[in-house]
Amino acid sequence: MSQQDDEEREFDLRWADRAEHKEPSARARMLAARWKENPPEPVPFRGDPQPVAPRRSSWVSTTIVLGIVAAVILLLGYARFQAPY
Repeated sequence: MSQQDDEEREFDLRWADRAEHKEPSARARMLAARWKENPPEPVPFRGDPQPVAPRRSSWVSTTIVLGIVAAVILLLGYARFQAPY
């Protein structure tokens, strides 16, 4: 083969997508062989929902965050007030 022949050939994704037959991946072949002998049991699309603890309302969360911020500000102010300069 000459170098010119190599340049004329173009093997890209468009060429591969136009292929008549595509070989399955190794994983697909492995699963097909495994499932032929031992097919998987049916599984529901979604499992039963787990019991969920009641959610806090947004104002409770906001109050908690603002309380912690206020406590940190007061603690830093107290520490600065007590610091001997």
